Amino acid sequence: MSTSEVETVQSGADKAKLLLSVALLLGAFAAFFLLKTEGTWVQWLVFVVGVVLSALSFLTADAGRRLVAFGKDSAREVRKVVWPARKEATQMTAYVFVFVLVMALFLWLTDKTLEWVFYDLILGWR
Repeated sequence: MSTSEVETVQSGADKAKLLLSVALLLGAFAAFFLLKTEGTWVQWLVFVVGVVLSALSFLTADAGRRLVAFGKDSAREVRKVVWPARKEATQMTAYVFVFVLVMALFLWLTDKTLEWVFYDLILGWR
């Protein structure tokens, strides 16, 4: 059984903001195609305005505020990371490549040995 909580939208105002956000996004998408006779600039202007209004509506809801807070916390955590120096990163990459080559050689030799044992010694197919 999972101990994590399921987060749902609580207030009616937040539900309305999220619904408005989805409606604006769908409206912007539909208007883009419905306004094809008006010209490319009008299409894109209506689409961009609809997407921006949809984003603003989403960001004023509780879910949008939590998303922004999550993004800020994530950026703060990334700044705490101690990134390796170029020399260390190059050495670790070289270690990985050498390990992959050794494992490939080992698996190839194992495959060929098993092939020889089964097909030549046991079954005698060659």
